[in-house]
Amino acid sequence: MAQVLEFKLPDLGEGLTEAEIVRWLVEVGDVVAIDQPVVEVETAKAMVEVPCPYGGVVTARFGEEGTELPVGAPLLTVAVGAAEGPVSSPSSPSPSGSGTESSGGSGNVLVGYGTGAPAARRRRIRPDRLDRAVADVVVTAPATAPVTAVVTATVATEPDAVAVDREGPVPVVSPLVRRLARQHDIDLRRLAGSGPDGLILRADVDRAIRTAEAGTGTVTAGSAHAPAQAQPAAAAAPTGVPAAVDAERIPLRGVRGAVADKLSRSRTEIPDATCWVDADATELMAVRAAMNAATGPSAGPKVSVLALLARICTAALARFPELNATVDTAAREIVRLPGVHLGFAAQTERGLVVPVVRDAHTRNAESVGAEIARLTELARTGKLSPAQLTGGTFTLNNYGVFGVDGSTPIINHPEAAMLGVGRIMPKPWVHQGELAVRQVVQLSLTFDHRVCDGGTAGGFLRYVADCVEQPAVLLRTL
Repeated sequence: MAQVLEFKLPDLGEGLTEAEIVRWLVEVGDVVAIDQPVVEVETAKAMVEVPCPYGGVVTARFGEEGTELPVGAPLLTVAVGAAEGPVSSPSSPSPSGSGTESSGGSGNVLVGYGTGAPAARRRRIRPDRLDRAVADVVVTAPATAPVTAVVTATVATEPDAVAVDREGPVPVVSPLVRRLARQHDIDLRRLAGSGPDGLILRADVDRAIRTAEAGTGTVTAGSAHAPAQAQPAAAAAPTGVPAAVDAERIPLRGVRGAVADKLSRSRTEIPDATCWVDADATELMAVRAAMNAATGPSAGPKVSVLALLARICTAALARFPELNATVDTAAREIVRLPGVHLGFAAQTERGLVVPVVRDAHTRNAESVGAEIARLTELARTGKLSPAQLTGGTFTLNNYGVFGVDGSTPIINHPEAAMLGVGRIMPKPWVHQGELAVRQVVQLSLTFDHRVCDGGTAGGFLRYVADCVEQPAVLLRTL
């Protein structure tokens, strides 16, 4: 006799309370192994594949792609011992080598980011066998959420999710788009998708709903029968915001929502000020070229400009520790931090993220550069963990890569300062009493005026500029 076990969204750490389902990796009827990733979710800080601690047959999934779930909400249910063939059982050891619990789980409920075990080959139980497998299950889920009812509802609604496809192929891949169309009686076969290869996007369905509500008669809509929570965002436009027919509304959630919240909080709580200076970076660029041209056994990997600037920042923070701090607003105390965890801004397809180089004050330029390169690659592939995106004490922002000279950076709350670096480009400059073409960069420091005054901020920025103009200044402190 099988048991149906409920797997809930685990606590992914770092204070996260919810996550958005990005992509299901399994379907109802699939056979899963212990600790096999079953869903990809996006938190406010990273994309995470969540592994299931049970082995068996998936009997229900909770939430479609695009749905936000709170920590502790059910993700799926698994019938343990209901699969045919070699499926992990309560008496089988887990892939990691540790013994399983009597329920058939690995015990790794809070794995968070996967165990690194290879994904099992995907198998599925036919619907007729799935019905027999769960017909006499022993329900172990909480009484407030009967699993038997969930399983029945899921199996019954599965054909409805693909009802449109029975009349012919429709270019829709998002279950969220299908559900929205069903709720408003929108015929997807009558829509022209604006996505790649005619893919129907949510914006296309939203546009059709608005057109139907406007009474044009081009699309039949039954929004009056849809639940109140299913109404499109445009219908609930706040007073003063024009509800234009072609306006696009983009939810502030996931990484973009987290960035918006942090920046808003920074500007609300921190009385920031910005100072800046132009620096002659010609000598720094020459030193970097000489370092990277070195050959022989002692020659290491190439050193980037960002790595050199990071090393300069850690040296400057050692001289001006006031800026490596945070403010405890509740206690009305300035908290100076003992180590430098250096964040650096990285632009990715998912938005702006700030990976953190741990203990940057203990690293040389080569070590910092290697860690920046490693974290940047993880950021580009969406594989940064929340732990790699939090805990920074000072941020370096190289916006010069976008071809701009200057900016007034917004402090990465709850830090106390951020150094912005513009592009390095040839400019006329007075050098040794004569006009010459030099490599010039603008440096901007935004700081929390509660932790220090302008004299300290100016001293920090001047030291950074001196190291850029005369790298020997930094060498004297190494």
